[in-house]
Amino acid sequence: MANDAVAGNALRVAPAQPEATDDPVRGVLAAFTKDLVKGVDDTLAAFLATEVDSLTEIDAAMGGFAATARDAVLAGGKRVRPTFAYWGWRGVTGVEAAVQDVLPALSALELLHTFALVHDDVMDASDTRRGLPTAHRAAAARHRAAGHAGDPDRYGEAVAVLIGDLCMVWADRLLAHAALPADRLLDVRRCYDQMRVETVAGQFLDVLGEHDAANWSVDRALRVARYKTASYTVQRPLLFGACLAGADADGPLIAAYTRYGLAVGEAFQLRDDLLGVYGDPDTTGKPAGDDLRTGKPTALLMLARQLADPAQRRALDRAGTVTGDREVARLADLVRDTGAAARVERMISERVTEALSALDTAPIDETARTALTGLATAATARRS
Repeated sequence: MANDAVAGNALRVAPAQPEATDDPVRGVLAAFTKDLVKGVDDTLAAFLATEVDSLTEIDAAMGGFAATARDAVLAGGKRVRPTFAYWGWRGVTGVEAAVQDVLPALSALELLHTFALVHDDVMDASDTRRGLPTAHRAAAARHRAAGHAGDPDRYGEAVAVLIGDLCMVWADRLLAHAALPADRLLDVRRCYDQMRVETVAGQFLDVLGEHDAANWSVDRALRVARYKTASYTVQRPLLFGACLAGADADGPLIAAYTRYGLAVGEAFQLRDDLLGVYGDPDTTGKPAGDDLRTGKPTALLMLARQLADPAQRRALDRAGTVTGDREVARLADLVRDTGAAARVERMISERVTEALSALDTAPIDETARTALTGLATAATARRS
């Protein structure tokens, strides 16, 4: 098999059997893209080191702020978006093409992801992310420890907004490092910008839903999933990768990627809905039942309301008002009793089937087809 050099390391297209692991996503990523995650992490670390040094020259406090932003980027994660973009690219180029030229563009997606996560945590008032304090909570804690004047929580939120903004600018800057012809980079930028617009649209609908739950529905919840998650997690990264490779924008491969990406992306969000209620906090890095505490109108909760009998619906009306763990656990059991959780599982399965059907006749490299087949299942059967 062909090898690609990435920062002095071989980027290998690995065997088709996943390695043993408790996390199916990590297992498939390890199996199909042996060193891509390391290549992305190395690219990010080198880029961010220069950026942090530059900001430190402005003021020592800026250096600390920039380091906090850097740590948010490098704190972990599966690198799902660069991975889908990579296989979108590989599907066009095959396994022989060297990845160095596009690695900055793939890595930029992780900066965009950090921007979205940090802002999302502020909007959701989340306390933890990946088992650690969220950016706004950590900044508020530093404010208190330093004895600064003013409201620590307000300060923390302001700092987190700026961290997200900085990550967005960094993503633009790193994307410009891709060694591509100017006309192709312009096409890539159009795809990238569309992904960002759709992410903002989905995020707004997500916020609106929490404040207008009486007018929400399963269809609108799925629309949120389509734009908040499917677009920038799977569909647009795939198309972004194809654009990096110079694929024909009107060709059958783009149509197949669009169909696959929408199906897997929606299934990814539906799995998130289930994990938000039934996930293990030690695995997800977030408290169980947060969606029930806030009353977030996810597809799961909307289906539960739709399927509930009158007594169950009255109990579900308490979502968003309960705080105790026992109350949340009872609501979670009630949601399951309505049949909503089982229905969501079927919806996930149906979307994975749709995605695999899209791949069957797609004109893509066979190794990429195998990898995307594995990722469709792993990304939607995960536990975190």
